[in-house]
Amino acid sequence: MDIFTVLSLIGGLVLFLYGMDLMGDALKKLAGGKLETILARLTSTRWKGFLLGLVVTAVIQSSSATTVMLVGFVNSGIMKLGQTISIIMGANIGTTITAWLLSMQTFRGLQRS
Repeated sequence: MDIFTVLSLIGGLVLFLYGMDLMGDALKKLAGGKLETILARLTSTRWKGFLLGLVVTAVIQSSSATTVMLVGFVNSGIMKLGQTISIIMGANIGTTITAWLLSMQTFRGLQRS
């Protein structure tokens, strides 16, 4: 690994962190208190947060996108880290269930042939 690879890695990391900072500030200005109260209501219990993670992941079909959104919300101060843990668990389990259902459907199709 040469010096240019290391500098490219550091530069990419700096750009990523700067982008996260910009996104957090923009989210705070755009959504502010209203989104914060909505998310606080939706995640008032761990089960509600878990179900929210399942639903959001089912709608957008990506637990990674859900997690990235949550990181932005925490970074901007809209959500607390404790609120996001149950949502991330729901998102990951939702992705697993979706993959399992698709594989079962494929398996049933193979049995009919």
